[in-house]
Amino acid sequence: MKVWVLFSQHKKTLMAGLMALLFIPNSAYSFDFSTLSAQERQHIADKIFANECNRSRECLVAWNDGENFASLGIGHFIWFPAGVHPPFQESFPDVLAWMDKSHIEKPDTLAWLTPQTPCPWPNKAAFLSPSQQPKIQALRQWLDINKEAQVSFILLRLQDALEKMVSVSTAAEATVIRAQFERIAQAKGGGYILADYVNFKGEGVKESERYQGEGWGLRQVLLSMSASFDARQAFVQAAKAVLQQRVDLSPPSRGEQRWLKGWFKRLDTYLQ
Repeated sequence: MKVWVLFSQHKKTLMAGLMALLFIPNSAYSFDFSTLSAQERQHIADKIFANECNRSRECLVAWNDGENFASLGIGHFIWFPAGVHPPFQESFPDVLAWMDKSHIEKPDTLAWLTPQTPCPWPNKAAFLSPSQQPKIQALRQWLDINKEAQVSFILLRLQDALEKMVSVSTAAEATVIRAQFERIAQAKGGGYILADYVNFKGEGVKESERYQGEGWGLRQVLLSMSASFDARQAFVQAAKAVLQQRVDLSPPSRGEQRWLKGWFKRLDTYLQ
């Protein structure tokens, strides 16, 4: 029933999103996140770091309970061990490639670390081994002093997100996605909202990131947004519905209900 309700809402919001175009001036399109000030970028980095790690340095290299991969950096970018292929989008190798391109130096203790390197710990038990702590501490320190490069990566990913979402959508859907994306981009704290959600739940374009055919990324949220509310409120309302649907459709063995309260709390920061 919940899935059918969300589907019905989706059809309605396609038309609502088309109508929303009438209220967005042509000059608003193609928002460039590279124009954000240093203060705005720092704000986004701090908020995402707080959401993912409660600003804890220890959390910069972590292995969450119930997961078969490590999470690193201010955005908890995920990193798969060799032979592990979860349905989620791996992002830490892309962060490393961006940092290499940005000429971010690594200490000799991290000479082994490249974008092609799989996560060196096969499981959480290996990650927690005392023998691995020097390697982990060196990695934490490097990530701690290079937060700026990480937020640059997050904003670069966001800049590319719109066309990725449009490329897998129908013409009508693409119109809605562009309209709603621009509504949020222009809203108070819009850069943070979009950057955090893409980092948090992805663009919503990867077929493997589905439960029973339904995704939970930014694309799904934008398509579910109402045009009749304040943009931020509409986004949070749609995101909560999309994430509730994800939990309802998730394999029971994953126990995703335990995360929903924290996810909703994170979404509520978009209204602050």
